[in-house]
Amino acid sequence: MPSILKKALKLVFADDGSTGLVAALKKKNRPLKKFTERELIQLESEIGATIFGEKPANVTRREFFNLDKDTWIWYEEIVDKDGKKQELTTRYEVQPKGILKVQPNYRYSYLEGDELQNFVLAVKEYYERVSRDLYKRDPQTGYRL
Repeated sequence: MPSILKKALKLVFADDGSTGLVAALKKKNRPLKKFTERELIQLESEIGATIFGEKPANVTRREFFNLDKDTWIWYEEIVDKDGKKQELTTRYEVQPKGILKVQPNYRYSYLEGDELQNFVLAVKEYYERVSRDLYKRDPQTGYRL
């Protein structure tokens, strides 16, 4: 067996079990662990929630994430002045006509003006932060950082 192959095998399969590539890549510290789609959405959501600054004192939970290529979700839990928990989920659907905002009780409207501009800025910021912080990619080029 050529000596280079022997050296490579020693690096990968160390005799004492404490060194080498196999020992370094035990399941719990694998750098390329696969995430489920739900786990990735949760991680993206945590980043998305920070786009809008610090949560006010009455906000207990906030999420903002991209569900699929045409759907964005904004979710917020607040504690009202009576101490009751209130939830609001807003879905934004990207359509050829515009961005449709869907809220509970059949409230539908297309984004316009400042609300549309703010949504576009939030989506850009989300994409940049998620690309850099989670996927370690340059948002402009898509290349690894």
